[in-house]
Amino acid sequence: MPGIGIADLLWFVAEKTDFLSAFTHVLERYVKQDVDPHLILACIVAMGTNMGLRKMAEVSGLSYSSLLTRARNFLRAETLHAGNDGISNATTTLSMFDQYDIGDLKHSSSDGQRIETQIHAINARHSSKYFGLKKGVSAYTLVANHVPCNARIIGTHEHESHFVFDILHNNTTGIQPERHSTDSHGTNQVNFFILFVFDYQFAPRYRDLHKRMTSLVGFHHPSHYADNLIKPARKILDSLIVKEWPNIQRILAALAQKDVTQATIVRKLSSYARQNQTKKALWELDHIRQTIHILDFIDDLELRQSVQKALNRGEAYHRMRRAISYVNAGKFRVKTEAEQQIWNECSRLIANAIIYYNTLLLSRVYEHKLAANDQDAIEILKGISPVAWRNVNLIGNFDFTTGTSPVDIEALAERYENPDFWRRSLQEADDDGPAYYTPGKDSCWIVTLQCRERVRWAWPCRAGRTYAARC
Repeated sequence: MPGIGIADLLWFVAEKTDFLSAFTHVLERYVKQDVDPHLILACIVAMGTNMGLRKMAEVSGLSYSSLLTRARNFLRAETLHAGNDGISNATTTLSMFDQYDIGDLKHSSSDGQRIETQIHAINARHSSKYFGLKKGVSAYTLVANHVPCNARIIGTHEHESHFVFDILHNNTTGIQPERHSTDSHGTNQVNFFILFVFDYQFAPRYRDLHKRMTSLVGFHHPSHYADNLIKPARKILDSLIVKEWPNIQRILAALAQKDVTQATIVRKLSSYARQNQTKKALWELDHIRQTIHILDFIDDLELRQSVQKALNRGEAYHRMRRAISYVNAGKFRVKTEAEQQIWNECSRLIANAIIYYNTLLLSRVYEHKLAANDQDAIEILKGISPVAWRNVNLIGNFDFTTGTSPVDIEALAERYENPDFWRRSLQEADDDGPAYYTPGKDSCWIVTLQCRERVRWAWPCRAGRTYAARC
């Protein structure tokens, strides 16, 4: 397949989907600044690849001040979310999209991808399994038919199960999943019943299914099932459910109205602190739905394969996102949760554009094979994933046609004779804040810089750059 540059691909997708119309000015009225699509796309690539605006200005020839102004005025969480929805909805109109159904259902999955934060952020937490001694966050993403429909940034200390209903219920694309799968981290005490009430079939994959057999319940005493191979552990408390049903209805109404973040309610309902009768009744209803799923999961081979297939699609998207945000080893270099969300949405938009481009190409081939009644080719096309990026040049173009170097090393060295420039270079900062470097085996020496109130440390790496902690 012939390759295509990321800039050309985004221009092509913009012409087909008109997703750039979602980027409106933050003031909306009395705007004197025009929407320059060149600068908007450059900002998306700069943030989506973790390159940053200053480095993008250096490699693209665009003005850094223009990029910074457009990013502040047009790139917001709501505009990026709307742009992603525009591309996702355009993907649903392609002929190959419905061919990605699993078992004739829109089968989605959600999972978190751990991302290390280079700069301290309030929502970043330690996780020795993923970051060692560093901190990071998790990008929780909903994927349906290979399309990343929704995403949000959560802390690594937060349980993913609290956000399953949240990310499904706040999905604003035209893709409405019928069955949803997660791994063991997506299960808790209430998700089975809550998703069932809102017309989602919850089908998680358990890592230790044999341990879940003790949570099976039945409507009769366990002795009633003495002849069965799989038996419930206890009888359901149906009288408690009937008694607390009015209170349960109020909880479900609060979830549907979106007056409060759904994750907040789910977190409180699934916690073991301050148990009451209403919470116990809700857990009983959840045990009923969980028992039905476990029995189906054991008995239905096709269901087990469908769940694994849906989860594999989520992992494939994570690999694509990791390849897109390749600069700075995929680490976030922003300070606030809002900036993390914007950078993650830019990466998701680039991924959505690549998936749309590949799906459109496969759809054209599928239509030709369908017209020729080539059934063997059609079956092969159904098994080809659009989550592929080998045909996309994410790195950029290099120009080696110049025979002589324009570098004046003496002029560069003279700049450090200025005391102000020398002081600023010790605390080098880019457009997204200061860069941080943790001392380790790659550090050459340590220098101490005195401040008014405290001491700050600066570590130069072997590459010659100096990284300083904020004073």
